[in-house]
Amino acid sequence: MVSKKIELLVGLFAAIGIAALLMLALKVADSGISGSGSTYQLYAKFDNIGGLKVRSPIKVGGVVVGRVSAISLDSEDYTPVVTLDIFAEYNNFSEATSVSILTAGLLGEQYVGLLPGFIHSSVETLQPGDFIEDTKPALVLEELIGQFLFGQGSGD
Repeated sequence: MVSKKIELLVGLFAAIGIAALLMLALKVADSGISGSGSTYQLYAKFDNIGGLKVRSPIKVGGVVVGRVSAISLDSEDYTPVVTLDIFAEYNNFSEATSVSILTAGLLGEQYVGLLPGFIHSSVETLQPGDFIEDTKPALVLEELIGQFLFGQGSGD
């Protein structure tokens, strides 16, 4: 009788532990995806997005200011269009802002880097739905190695 009671308590304890871990995982996943609440969308066209993925971070000087929400192809010229969800508190980027696809470390994940332009009277701020005109494509490591290997012998 005592044995069954101990088995029941151990089973209950394990179930509570699994439920707590599940709730913790859901809480962490929810805060990581949504960030700080409301967002607005900007768009950018790139020649090459490399290994950029949906939900990749958008950073300004290392600070996450948004996430990539969608990647699609433009139906006219078949270039990748990246939809950028920027957190609402960062709503003062000028039209002179440039965007590039960068890599965290040598072989790390790719993210979108924003370089804010100067804000003055002759330059407007970006509005939700605007395209960022100044884009720099991803540097693909394999292409760089190929250029180095095959480009080195062509100068002789």
